[in-house]
Amino acid sequence: MNPEDLNCLIEEVVKRVENQNGIEVEASGRHIHLDRATIDALFGKGYELRVAKYLSQPGQFASKERVTLVGSKGVLHNVIVLGPERSQSQAEISATDALAIGVKAPVRESGDIAGTPGILVMNGGKSVQLSEGLIVAKRHIHMTVEDAAKANVKQGEIVQVKVNAGRPLIFDDVVIRVSPNFATVMHIDYDEANACGWSKGTRAQIMKKSSAL
Repeated sequence: MNPEDLNCLIEEVVKRVENQNGIEVEASGRHIHLDRATIDALFGKGYELRVAKYLSQPGQFASKERVTLVGSKGVLHNVIVLGPERSQSQAEISATDALAIGVKAPVRESGDIAGTPGILVMNGGKSVQLSEGLIVAKRHIHMTVEDAAKANVKQGEIVQVKVNAGRPLIFDDVVIRVSPNFATVMHIDYDEANACGWSKGTRAQIMKKSSAL
């Protein structure tokens, strides 16, 4: 075997090992989480979200319900409502979405919505003006307690992650989120997915760790 073929073989073996040992990467499209008061206002008193598809995180699902988000320059139609209901409403869009509809959405971790902009949410003729809760989700890795221990990372830690997709890319400023209620999966939005050439089955490796927040 000549040196060039040997190098190609080594690269292929390394790639396969990385994929076997890596973390699954999921791309999240625009969606919204709703609290009880907002569900009641948009769909009717006591309305229950209907499960369309269960997601990778235990107990979480994409519902059959869709809403429209209205900005100063445009609208986002058919935004998926994720369930179950939450204690606070929160809309997660990409930076490209924000630019398209004329809103300024900060990069935040899920649940960290204090001081964020609001957004008008519509379902047909019904609407709710959220006073806050519009964000671009900070890229993150959900991890089980066991997997976090194996990777030697902890809750709130910021890491670099190599995503082995069509256009391999190292993402910085990725937050680790640890819970016994999680499944181990990395979440990025579609701006980030397009940047790295993501496709279903893409996996990633934690490359470098920094101090926990």
